[in-house]
Amino acid sequence: MNDLNLSKTQSEVISSILEWFSQSKHQYITLGGYAGTGKTTILGYITEKLHKQNKEIKIAFCSFTGKASRVLDRKLKESNAVFPNDYVGTIHRLIYRAIVDERDNIIGWEKIPTDELKYSLIVVDEASMVTQDIWFDLLSFDIPILAVGDHGQLPPISSSFNLMQQPQLKLEEIFRQEEGNPIIRLSEIARKYGSLPFEELSNEVKKIRKADENTQDILMDIFNNFDENTMILCGYNRTRINLNKSIRQLHFDSPTPQIGDRVICLKNNRNMDIYNGMTGTILDISKASLSGLSYYDAEISLDYEKEPFWGKISIEQFNNTNMEDLRREDLNYFDYGYALTVHKAQGSQAKRVVVFEERFSKMDDETYARWLYTAVTRAEKELYIIA
Repeated sequence: MNDLNLSKTQSEVISSILEWFSQSKHQYITLGGYAGTGKTTILGYITEKLHKQNKEIKIAFCSFTGKASRVLDRKLKESNAVFPNDYVGTIHRLIYRAIVDERDNIIGWEKIPTDELKYSLIVVDEASMVTQDIWFDLLSFDIPILAVGDHGQLPPISSSFNLMQQPQLKLEEIFRQEEGNPIIRLSEIARKYGSLPFEELSNEVKKIRKADENTQDILMDIFNNFDENTMILCGYNRTRINLNKSIRQLHFDSPTPQIGDRVICLKNNRNMDIYNGMTGTILDISKASLSGLSYYDAEISLDYEKEPFWGKISIEQFNNTNMEDLRREDLNYFDYGYALTVHKAQGSQAKRVVVFEERFSKMDDETYARWLYTAVTRAEKELYIIA
């Protein structure tokens, strides 16, 4: 990798990380970088340097969600930054293992013994999504950790813990290869000003008015051709539910979940290895009841996961705006996953993204700017902002 391709700030960040790693005075270091600042390029450069210095080095690249780890894997491979002995995957697969009963059913998860994790460096991507308990589990292995994230994004919901609140190192200058990217340009405007002008930056990147006739044609085309490369984002749960209904009406006659429906998990269940924000497709579903409790028996192919989920899921949660009652331990909670709130989409990207701009009345200007910035940066190629 050519040093001439790096900016002064990028070179300084690389030097700081390599110096930190060689001295090993502190177990971890945090790097925050806005979209388009070359975070993955820097990771590739560091990986290459470390592997040249030590042929035996093993690096674990990990993310909180399967979606985020797949995005990271693709970007690292594009930069030739992954070596044969390296790991790329979820934090969960890296540091936990299943507890099974005599019938090989998974009944729980436990942290692996510290001497079993044979890596020289752990790189945590999308680090703002990492919860405090998982962070402490990572630290317990006493392996150097480079935590990388975007300090312009929304903080975690309902938590004061945020690794990216004040990163030790920062990248805020747009990488010159990204300067002409219209999505990066919109992300800068969103982050700096907290609003976006009605503007067409390209045929596939634009902010348009909801009431315009052409907008309705664009939306109908996207809704009709919805697939795994499409992401529909909004702010309010009631908007999410209305969008889910509109999209489903184009594909299903039934108001109840069907085989082929897209769904999203709303509550963590570590014993079942499912987590809030996971998306997937229903493979099989049937209504059942036990001891007066009605539920769905469902098999769901979770995106980016090898094994499908199978278990009891709530009937009432579908198309329900109330997420306060996710209390039953014997049920899992899913809803339709065609439209997502921006908070739920963190760590994910899609080639085609539609954002319905919505501002909560209690949002201050900084929070809204982060919301808008997070929404815009979910898009890889096509982006339609609807207002």
